[in-house]
Amino acid sequence: MSIFLDDHTRVIVQGITGKIGSVQTKWMLEYGTSVVGGVTPGKGGKTVQGLPVFDSVAEAAKETGANASVFFVPAPFVLDAFYETVDAGIELIVIVPEHVPVHDVMKMRAYLEGKDLVALGPTTPGILVPGKGKMGIMPASLFAPGRAGIISRSGTLSYEFAGILSEKNVGQSTVVGMGADPVVLTNLSDILREFEKDDETKGVIIVGEVGGEQEEQAAEFISTRMKKPVAAYIAGRFSPPGKRMGHAGAIVRGSAGTFEGKCEALQAAGVTVLDSPVEVADWAIRNNLQ
Repeated sequence: MSIFLDDHTRVIVQGITGKIGSVQTKWMLEYGTSVVGGVTPGKGGKTVQGLPVFDSVAEAAKETGANASVFFVPAPFVLDAFYETVDAGIELIVIVPEHVPVHDVMKMRAYLEGKDLVALGPTTPGILVPGKGKMGIMPASLFAPGRAGIISRSGTLSYEFAGILSEKNVGQSTVVGMGADPVVLTNLSDILREFEKDDETKGVIIVGEVGGEQEEQAAEFISTRMKKPVAAYIAGRFSPPGKRMGHAGAIVRGSAGTFEGKCEALQAAGVTVLDSPVEVADWAIRNNLQ
């Protein structure tokens, strides 16, 4: 099994006619993802990578049966595209672009309330289920099917962790990029809840970073709701306060979002905190995730 993306997922690509959208569509198809079409307003009737292009998400969903969408549209247009996609009944949305205004993301979060769908991002590498499919930009060659779930705020670190595990024959059930912005559409605790319910996932690795309160909130959830083993790595140990370190969400302000605070909260919840990514393979083997 997997979470969010499965054998019934039918994907459209918004922004498919752009250079990035077209190339990433090719790679998603090559990995076996069921990509069924794309959307670029004003370019309906064209084809990209052999797939039909539609003017609207509603039309694409009606004609292809799509139930998932991955965004490669420019950041200023993400909000309108999001509204359109939700209104079309799409169940899984992955928003790859960076630099989406925070107030736009807050509007999107508010629009999600009461609706039965999952949205990842912004600034996410996407989601990948090894051997089944992917939505986003994760490099598929680093992943292998297995029983370890990965949730990451960092795209490149999620690839590194998967690569380290795969080299030691520890496969992954699902790898989820939750997004690196200060405000994201699905919180860490919500993703942990799905992994806890997934029968094929036997343990979860959190790849976090300084800034924000996602890890602290997740620690509370883990301590009361999770039975599966959890390990965590927090990037940014030496980040100076107030300075952005790569991601918009990785900013330490005063005593909030510090490396020490996150580690203490996670350890108190029974999470194994890793000092280095290379330690993850030994942890996984000790917990029978091979």
